[in-house]
Amino acid sequence: LKMSWFWFYLPLRLLMVACLCHSIKAPTTSSRQSFQTDLFNFYHSLILADGKEMTIHLLKDIPKRYYFVLEERRTLSPFTITVTPCDVPIEWSILEHKASASFLGKAARGDRDTQEVSKSQKAPSMVSTIFNYKGNSVETYMGMSSHSTLYMLEFLSTERDTHITVYLTTDTTSGHLYPELPMDPRIDVIGIGHTTVTLTWKHSPSVLQHRENIQYCLLVNEKHNYKSLCAAETAIRSSGMKLPPTLALSLSPYLLEPQQVMILSNSELSIINKVSSGEVRQICMGTKNTYTVPSLSPSTQYYFDVFVVNLLTNASAAYTGTFARTLEEPEPKVTELKDGKVIQVVLHGKKQKFYSLQYQARHKKIQFTFQLCRGQVQVHITKNGKTVASENISGLRYFSLKGKLLDTYLVQLRSTEESNSSVKVQVSPHFHKPLFPLLPESLKIKSFSKLRTCNSVTIAWLGTQEESKYCVYKKRIEEDQVWMELQSADRCSGPESRHKSEKVLCKYFYDINLQRAVTTETIKGLDAGTLYLFDVYLFGPSGIPVRYHSKVVKTRKKC
Repeated sequence: LKMSWFWFYLPLRLLMVACLCHSIKAPTTSSRQSFQTDLFNFYHSLILADGKEMTIHLLKDIPKRYYFVLEERRTLSPFTITVTPCDVPIEWSILEHKASASFLGKAARGDRDTQEVSKSQKAPSMVSTIFNYKGNSVETYMGMSSHSTLYMLEFLSTERDTHITVYLTTDTTSGHLYPELPMDPRIDVIGIGHTTVTLTWKHSPSVLQHRENIQYCLLVNEKHNYKSLCAAETAIRSSGMKLPPTLALSLSPYLLEPQQVMILSNSELSIINKVSSGEVRQICMGTKNTYTVPSLSPSTQYYFDVFVVNLLTNASAAYTGTFARTLEEPEPKVTELKDGKVIQVVLHGKKQKFYSLQYQARHKKIQFTFQLCRGQVQVHITKNGKTVASENISGLRYFSLKGKLLDTYLVQLRSTEESNSSVKVQVSPHFHKPLFPLLPESLKIKSFSKLRTCNSVTIAWLGTQEESKYCVYKKRIEEDQVWMELQSADRCSGPESRHKSEKVLCKYFYDINLQRAVTTETIKGLDAGTLYLFDVYLFGPSGIPVRYHSKVVKTRKKC
């Protein structure tokens, strides 16, 4: 097999060397001189395959050359070369070397007298640059030749290491590797909403001819348009993640990386890549040429690229990309706050929307109180348009503010988690009548492992310098319920939400010395080897409770 390949390429190599020996006066340009010099070293050069897409890797500032030969024919022989940059702009050119048919025939046969001919006569030949291009667009050169011609393709990247794909074919009658684009390859934006954009594009002729083997894939991102699928995949990989080979063939969940989410519904495949610059969405929708992109962010500019993909060859063609900006979100409804009144707000985590509250001051000094009930909440307060407070809150938080009469305060609340959050809010000018009780340094409940028995548990919690009421509740739970109980606990709910059988006791205590403001309680009558959830509720003068952080304790199995 190796010998057969040797004899296959030997005439071609002799042809090239012979062409060099019998060329006319060398061109003055450096590229043409380089071209002839390369012919001497052709034994170590690369042949460009006919009818096969090749991936070529380029090192920065180092040119790479490929060669191919067209044999002499009676009629004009067409050929096409398509080059797809997969990252940065590149420079590439095509040079041709023509010589007389009789001389090339002798060279191809390896005639010994070719050396003598080179000394006594000059075969008519010519080296010329027939095409050159610089950029990052997909470019196709279509040529015709009736002579025996040697072609050289030279590629150069001046920005950084990169890779490209090259496709050469001399057979233009047996179909296309790349799907065809319509005469008008633009993408039209026919609808824009707050979170959606509707696109349409003209059908590819390939879809109409080979519907079962062709499909459309859409790429959505917030950065810029991509001129090829190859360039899009390279950009996503450079963001620190791997990507399945092509959009069209990314149909198996095992190909996905941890930063990817795949959604398959209504015969549409969506892959969401989490990258540093935001989401990059890939949607393959079969042969539909109208699509509404859902779940976008309001007032955000998105770039849309459509690729028509041949499922049999993996080859693709890019429509002319477009962009659109989603509509601004309508001003949120503003709720008026009234002095002393407590309201509870539920915030939707997935929507990440701000909930707005407004208050017009009737006193110079006011106090906002926030009690976090569930999740995590961000609070942003402005006075007459200027920010006076902004932070993520936990537990109970007070903001004491000074201003003028009739100052307008705007409170904006947002969940910082994907799950829903909730918070209680109150504004009041009455500092001497706090709505919520005085809180200890920590709202944690401590259990004593050494004091655990088969039927009892001892817990402790901190108190304050103010005499207050504390109520203890217990609940029997299973192992698989622990996480859900702790995550779903509503820290604003009081004992009224608990079953009467869960109540253990209520007690009053305080201590002027905060170092001694600690109380313990031993809960008896428990079952051996069982998990219990313990809660403590603190009641202030107004009767509004504050719930300590729940504590899970397991009694001993054997004693």
